[in-house]
Amino acid sequence: MAWHGRENMLHSEQVKCGATPSGSGFFFFFFFEIPTQIFVVLINMFKKFSSEDVSSQNQVKASVQRKIRQSIAEEYPGLEPVLDDLLPKKAPLIVVKCQNHLNLVLVNSVPLFFNIRDGPYMPTLRLLHQYPNIMKKFQVDRGAIKFVLAGANIMCPGLTSPGGALDDEVEAETPVAIMAEGKQHALAIGFTKMSAKDIKAINKGIGVDNMHYLNDGLWKMERLD
Repeated sequence: MAWHGRENMLHSEQVKCGATPSGSGFFFFFFFEIPTQIFVVLINMFKKFSSEDVSSQNQVKASVQRKIRQSIAEEYPGLEPVLDDLLPKKAPLIVVKCQNHLNLVLVNSVPLFFNIRDGPYMPTLRLLHQYPNIMKKFQVDRGAIKFVLAGANIMCPGLTSPGGALDDEVEAETPVAIMAEGKQHALAIGFTKMSAKDIKAINKGIGVDNMHYLNDGLWKMERLD
C-alpha cells in the first residue's frame, strides 16, 4: 500500500518524501526545491542496477540484429561512419533483458545501448563520451549538477534559467544528452517529455526524464559477462 508525503511543496532546503512498493522493495521519492528549479528524485534505496537485475541474455538472430542496427542508424546518423565497428555484422549481438522492461544491447560483453520496452535506443554515457556529437544537447546550470547526479528528472526552469540551454529543434519523446554549465562531457542521458519550444513556453513541470547518469549502476557496469 503506497504512502506519500504531504501535498504542499516545502520551502528551499527542505525535503519531502514518500514511498511506494516495488518488486524488489520500496522506491522512495524525494522532492527538492531550489530557487530556479525543482527536481524530483526517484531513488531505489534497496538495490542499484547490477547484474542481479538481469533476467536473461540472448544472442539475437540476424534479422533482429539488422532491425536494431537500422533503428540505431536512423536515430543517430552521426554514428554511421563507425557503426560497423561498434556493431559488427558478424559479431554476436546480445540483448539483455532486465527488470522494469529495460533492455541492454551488448557487443563483446560491453553495454553500448539501452531502451525501455520498445522505445528508442539510447547510448550509454561511456559510448556518448567517445562520440559526443551524436545526440542533440540540452544544458542545465551549475546548481543543477548535484541533483541530476542524484537521478533527478529535469524540470523546465532548470533548462531555461541562466546557464541552461535548449536546442529548439528537439521534439517531445527524443533522447538528448544532458550537459552542464562549465563541463565538457555529458552527465546524463535524458528523454524529453515535451518539445524544446514547449519547455520554453510552459516553463513548468518535468521537461526531461533522467534515464542514465554518471556513476549510476549502468555507468559502473563496464562489462556484463
